[in-house]
Amino acid sequence: MTTTDPTATTPAPVALPVLDATGCGCGGHDEALPELDARLIPHAIRHGAIFGALGQLRAGQAMVLVAPHDPLPLLAQLQQREGDAVEVSYLQRGPEAWRLRLGRVR
Repeated sequence: MTTTDPTATTPAPVALPVLDATGCGCGGHDEALPELDARLIPHAIRHGAIFGALGQLRAGQAMVLVAPHDPLPLLAQLQQREGDAVEVSYLQRGPEAWRLRLGRVR
């Protein structure tokens, strides 16, 4: 049997300061486009990591993806998942790396 103390009080909530309602509050912000080098991510989790990073972009933001090959399978998945919400443009086409700009439209 569990009993509660009727005289116990709940601590008052603590107000947390909001320093920047549009950012994370860490004070560091990227001036250039963030770049994700997928060549460094284990293959088993590569697409998931890329979709996770892309999911953090708000409308109007973009990132650069660096891939070890032309990421056509990834782009097909991206089209299926996001439709026209993400624009893709090639910045570099091999032979050692493919660099793509992924921009969230909406």
